[in-house]
Amino acid sequence: MSVAFRRESDEEHLEPRFELPIPPGPNLVTPRGLLLIEERVAELEARLARDLSEDERKAVLRDARYWRSRAASAQLAPTPSGDRVAFGTRVTYERDGQSQTVEIVGHDESEPAANRLAFTAPLVRAMLGAEVEDEIELRDGATLTVTAIAIAS
Repeated sequence: MSVAFRRESDEEHLEPRFELPIPPGPNLVTPRGLLLIEERVAELEARLARDLSEDERKAVLRDARYWRSRAASAQLAPTPSGDRVAFGTRVTYERDGQSQTVEIVGHDESEPAANRLAFTAPLVRAMLGAEVEDEIELRDGATLTVTAIAIAS
């Protein structure tokens, strides 16, 4: 029989569901970040204990694999001294006459809208190791000045 008359299953037309990508490098976390990961794992485990459709179960298992992996690889970063820009600090800087404060956190805790940036973000990488009053030249030619550094809570 010609393949033109063969009925294909609906699953042949579905997009494949790939695993969630694990960010490269160490999985540094703040105490808050570790707590968030542990809460996420517990939430997913609770969802898996309920009756779910096959598709829902697959989606939750996929998320659970990611978060279990992140929990297993989490490394609590040492508390920073607060005199230099480092993981776990809250940094205030001035750029183009505007002041902004960001907190340097791990990948899974990163939330740019709440001014929590991952330690691998280009802006953060440019600032790492800087002290108060240091001027930092960015790739786009702009300059920022670190005005305050504090240990994030």
